[in-house]
Amino acid sequence: MNKLSMMLMVMTLGTGFSVQAHEHTDFSKLNIKNSDRDVYLTIDADALTSAKKNFRHHVEVLEVRDGIAVIRTKETATEFLSEMMHEEFNRCGGYMFHDNAASAKLELYSNDARMMAEKAIFANYTIDQQDTVEKLIPQVNASEIEATIRKLSSFKNRYYQSEYGVQSQEWIKQKWTELASGRNDVKVEFFEHSAWKQPSVVMTITGAVNPEEVVVVGGHADSISGWMGGSNITAPGADDNASGMSSITEIIRVLMENSYRPNKTIQFMGYAAEEVGLRGSKEIASAYKNAGKSVIGVMQLDMTNFKGSENFDIVMMTDFTNADQNEFIGRIIDEYLQGLRWGYDKCGYGCSDHASWHSNGFPASMPFEARKNDMNRKIHTTGDLIEVSRGSASHAAKFSQLGVAFIVELDR
Repeated sequence: MNKLSMMLMVMTLGTGFSVQAHEHTDFSKLNIKNSDRDVYLTIDADALTSAKKNFRHHVEVLEVRDGIAVIRTKETATEFLSEMMHEEFNRCGGYMFHDNAASAKLELYSNDARMMAEKAIFANYTIDQQDTVEKLIPQVNASEIEATIRKLSSFKNRYYQSEYGVQSQEWIKQKWTELASGRNDVKVEFFEHSAWKQPSVVMTITGAVNPEEVVVVGGHADSISGWMGGSNITAPGADDNASGMSSITEIIRVLMENSYRPNKTIQFMGYAAEEVGLRGSKEIASAYKNAGKSVIGVMQLDMTNFKGSENFDIVMMTDFTNADQNEFIGRIIDEYLQGLRWGYDKCGYGCSDHASWHSNGFPASMPFEARKNDMNRKIHTTGDLIEVSRGSASHAAKFSQLGVAFIVELDR
């Protein structure tokens, strides 16, 4: 959810940790080359003033509709824009990348799909799978999650154009394959992207009764640190988003070790290139829409291990998500994770991969680690280490338990 010049500033948080705060970036000094190719992005219209101020003649506004704007800029500006959106709006990414102007403008005129994704009921949201869920969720092990976070954050980076970004995905693919050893109804494969190096990873457990109905639990697998360095940056990304990927890996472990065989098809995804415009998830969600796939539920796990809000354990994002599914997840928390406190917040346009599914008409939800104003301030820096979360994965374990319950309850 970018490495820049920084100053050390001690800020006392409710968790008792001090964090490193970003120094404001002087975007006027950025070296954006006019010779670079034009690219087209959609961003929240509330960010236009800042974008035009910071990038001046490098940003051209083509159209604004329903609170979303299409802009044309240079490819080298995209990561600078990621930094601006993070620095000024607390958004990870904060925009969607499009191959051409026509594709970008189509996003403006997809309000019907977005309204359906927000308001339509896609599944039976009855909660009645207590016998199975109550057996599984106590098996979630924070130590397993911690080990995966430490492994993923040990890569120099997981940048979408670096060899490290490829290697980290190879590790995830191998890990998930090992967890599913002996299962002939499970496959783990790469979803390749032609425009950059890093693939996405997709694990599919084929449903035995209604395989045409699909439940997706995903998170982004790439990391970034500032806007300089590219493929050579140091970007551990322990919280953003090794934590989400590790929570997902633990869901898989629990299901596989209990020989869980779903009625519907369950897919786990590790998306490439989220930090530069949700590019990996956008390609996948668009492909699913074009193929007419019946995706009845999507959960996005992006940052799960920093408990920044004193009054909340899990915070549901209400914008660009499905209202009934959000309420369903809240009831799951009340039923199975008793004692946890949850609430609602907003994260803005394009803040994570759930927006890709939402824009394509699918029901998506994003349970988050804290309210946005309380989120981990060390993300997108070299200091995004597990030590910021007290060196454990106890908070991320809550999201693994939630993910297990979400899958089992939708899989009836």
